[in-house]
Amino acid sequence: MSQPFVPDRMAAMQLIGHGGIEQLVYRDDVPVPRPGADQLLVQVTATAKNNTDRKAREGLYPTRDKADVTSFAIGGETTLTFPRIQGADIVGRIVAIGDDVDTARIGERGLLDFNIYAGTRRDLNLTPDYYGHGADGGFAEYVVVPCDQFHAVDNPDLADAELAAMGMCSYQTAYHMMTAAGVSAGERVLVTGASGGVGTALIQLCRIVGAIPYALSRRDKTDALTALGAEAVFDRTDMNGFTDRIRALTGGRPIDAVMDLVGGDMTHRLIETMTFDMRQRSTYPRLSIAGASAANVSEIMWTVIYLYQVQIFGVSHGTRAEAEQLVEWIRAGTLKPVLHATFRLSELHECERYFMNRGSDYLGKIVVVPDAQWAQHGAPFACVARA
Repeated sequence: MSQPFVPDRMAAMQLIGHGGIEQLVYRDDVPVPRPGADQLLVQVTATAKNNTDRKAREGLYPTRDKADVTSFAIGGETTLTFPRIQGADIVGRIVAIGDDVDTARIGERGLLDFNIYAGTRRDLNLTPDYYGHGADGGFAEYVVVPCDQFHAVDNPDLADAELAAMGMCSYQTAYHMMTAAGVSAGERVLVTGASGGVGTALIQLCRIVGAIPYALSRRDKTDALTALGAEAVFDRTDMNGFTDRIRALTGGRPIDAVMDLVGGDMTHRLIETMTFDMRQRSTYPRLSIAGASAANVSEIMWTVIYLYQVQIFGVSHGTRAEAEQLVEWIRAGTLKPVLHATFRLSELHECERYFMNRGSDYLGKIVVVPDAQWAQHGAPFACVARA
């Protein structure tokens, strides 16, 4: 197949430094990247927004001093340089290929495994980085990605924006939270931050493996989260008697594992839901942590951790093997998209404001679509209730 025409310049939203949304600059004269060996050039049709985009922009990784501005630097030095194009959960079509890539892949629609892996192991990812941070991402019209991490998904009933809503940044993080903690069929799992991208992914993934998810969210999200698969939804705005309410709904049995995206002063309450009656347990209490939306510092008693043998798992990104399993479930239709709304790429400032001030009707993912692709891939899902 002949390669489609590719322009020399493209529109992109560039992050030019740490700070507010004014650091995001929309340009229409950015050079189109060219694929090298074992790489693909993808014409972007949809990219999901993630909270990590905001955290990287604002420099919120991680210190005890809230005045500090730092970058994600697991490998020792930050790979975030400016200008940078953010956006990790990329969907699009292959329009050009590098050396050693099969020409039959041109035209293929796919979803990117967003990780920048430090090695080739399929089961380990110790120094994670990602597209949109250590390399340019999908808030642009074109992006270069590794050929082995762009997974074909040709389901005709799945729109590009819906596929982006199932991107790896949320779903792979959620799945790794579960695999790290060894969540298995029949176990009771408490999910905090349940209405966001990782939370909704966790609810679905629990049901896929046979676990029973309990959601912590707002009361007005009950119907939507129950329809998604939550066994019950607890109101996070009213934590009085929380453990007693857990006990009542589980027949006196403690939660087996907690998937936490919140942190802050809620941590000790979450541990209590797993330890109030150790005689009822057949496994160790497990706490997987992949976020700190409430606060970056929690106060817990170490005597509780070691006496009750609480296992704590910090989760950042997942592995190649987990990404491949997720793609299999997406292709099979086992996983369902939870798409909240789409925004044009040129409206990313407005999208950021909406994301930070989202109302009670918010559930799932926001997806950003290049302006040139808007009519086909964005308009059908456009946000109609902007903050």
